[in-house]
Amino acid sequence: MKSAVLLSALVPSALGATIYMAGDSTMAKNGGGSGTQGWGEYVSPYTSLTVSNKAIGGRSARSYTREGRFDAIADVVQSGDWVVIEFGHNDGGSLSSSDNGRTDCPGTGSETCSTTYDGVAETVLTFGAYVEAATKKYIAKGANVIISSQTPNNLWETGSFVYSEPRFVGYAKTAAANAGVPYIDHFAYVADRFESLGATTVDSYFPNDHTHTSADGASVVSQAFFKAVVCGNVALKSSLTTTSFPGSCL
Repeated sequence: MKSAVLLSALVPSALGATIYMAGDSTMAKNGGGSGTQGWGEYVSPYTSLTVSNKAIGGRSARSYTREGRFDAIADVVQSGDWVVIEFGHNDGGSLSSSDNGRTDCPGTGSETCSTTYDGVAETVLTFGAYVEAATKKYIAKGANVIISSQTPNNLWETGSFVYSEPRFVGYAKTAAANAGVPYIDHFAYVADRFESLGATTVDSYFPNDHTHTSADGASVVSQAFFKAVVCGNVALKSSLTTTSFPGSCL
């Protein structure tokens, strides 16, 4: 599997290629609303490629699949393009009579759950199953895929820096390994920057809640992503307008 990941990481970027961003509000335009912004809006300054931000607020790997959003990207993606997949914030919860339509089936493999959402019976897959299925579609079109872990919430929220990974960080890493594509530990790289910046600065990045960043915060989160790309020597690095980003290689 390591050899497959390495080969995928070394696929050269095609001139004129597009980077498609698939994720939730932490990546999406206008973020969570009310003056917040998603980090996907701060990708363009750092790459020579076209950026198409397809992230939508409130989505999980499951709901993004059910709504046909992964398929919509597959319909237009071309050989040499890139797709960055990052979910996790909305994937937790409980599958019950009050199912919110976003919760994934627990597990990391082929487990399934049965539920009823909006009056319709639905077989729910695991986080990894949804992400890996989308990845396979893009690879079949000749595209390059990066599976990225979710961003952290405000890790200074309690007044002290507290690092605690949600289970979906590990799920994303497993999905990338299973699919043979590069994995970006976005959670860890953002956390590293947040720890360095300190409570006062990081608190200012979260004007409304502990999840959605301001424009300044989104820029920091985007730079952390590219720091991981550079440190991991992911082939997307060849499209970057700079390889100098703050922080350390982890």
